[in-house]
Amino acid sequence: MKSETVTILGATGSVGTSTLDVIGHNPGSYRVTALTANRNTLRLAEQCAHFNAELAVIADPALENELYSALKALGSDAAVMSGEAGLVAAAGLPEVDIVMAAIVGAAGLKSTLRAAETGKKVLLANKESLVIAGEFFAKTAHRNGARILPVDSEHNAIFQALPAGFEQDLEQAGVERIILTASGGPFLDMPAEQLSQVTPAQACKHPNWDMGRKISVDSATLMNKGLEVIEARWLFNAAPDQLEVLIHPQSIVHSMVAYRDGSVLAQLGTPDMRTPIAHALAWPRRIESGVDRLNLAQESDLSFRQPDLERFPCLGLGFEAMQVGESAPVMLNAANEVAVQAFLEERITFNAIPSLVGEVMQNLEVSGINDLDDVLMHDKAARTRAMELVKQIS
Repeated sequence: MKSETVTILGATGSVGTSTLDVIGHNPGSYRVTALTANRNTLRLAEQCAHFNAELAVIADPALENELYSALKALGSDAAVMSGEAGLVAAAGLPEVDIVMAAIVGAAGLKSTLRAAETGKKVLLANKESLVIAGEFFAKTAHRNGARILPVDSEHNAIFQALPAGFEQDLEQAGVERIILTASGGPFLDMPAEQLSQVTPAQACKHPNWDMGRKISVDSATLMNKGLEVIEARWLFNAAPDQLEVLIHPQSIVHSMVAYRDGSVLAQLGTPDMRTPIAHALAWPRRIESGVDRLNLAQESDLSFRQPDLERFPCLGLGFEAMQVGESAPVMLNAANEVAVQAFLEERITFNAIPSLVGEVMQNLEVSGINDLDDVLMHDKAARTRAMELVKQIS
């Protein structure tokens, strides 16, 4: 079988490094063509040298010369590009079969969209592409023959639990509802009055998963799950009332699909992102992922509970944005990115994150999304308002 060519957008992050690890476990099956990073020039250069990548892209143009020097020092002949133009170019290379879209936040939208426009097999770890450009992104992928395969553990679990050949029709597939599971994060059982005192270091210490700082904070507020229900809406063509969330602290059951005959199908596995990455990378085949095997006999308890929306209002904001639709998810995501960054910089408290996001959503007018310009306009307006609120608070 001919090896497939791969671009990884966000190669130095947790998903990117896990993707390279899976590729390393399957020698001869994949060839790394392009790797990108935000600012970590040394790590990117090391990855390019190890996997013989042909193109290296650094998002910060000021670091292009530094990346070039690091590559030469390691004996890599990879070409160098920078900025958003470089990211978009890496995503659309004609010789590339698969694009792993793992840039966190709205910053990954244009490059992920380019992968869809050029008909790639897109492994979607950048949930924001569907959160803020849902219908527009889905139509672009369909029009250009791109295959979108979810890499988020929850959405990948749903994909695996749906019938083979599922074609965006839950009614025909006999599906009643889709159930996303959430660990509840590090503060699930912390007394509510203590949440205002938690630190960024505590919020980033996830009990089960090894993730980046922004995603870890989103998991702690449950905003991550709010974004994921919006993503699921577009990935699986689900009505808002077909989506629900259950707290599952053990992170063993990654999500479930409930059918009209009473059956509930779930995908189980150890909390390791290499499992969904391997599934999406090789789909419809199965390959070695390098993960530890699940031993259910050693799991003393698998528990589930309803989420407390008063304790974790960010989840409620996610459902609200999904129900409202149009530009509401764009505003939700943009305000949250600003709020999380401010929390990580210790400019606002943990409890201020949902308050700030909610105020932005209440203050800005919702309107339709017809193209990428509409997305960027609403994104900018929400960020501007959110930054104003951060200044007022801090």
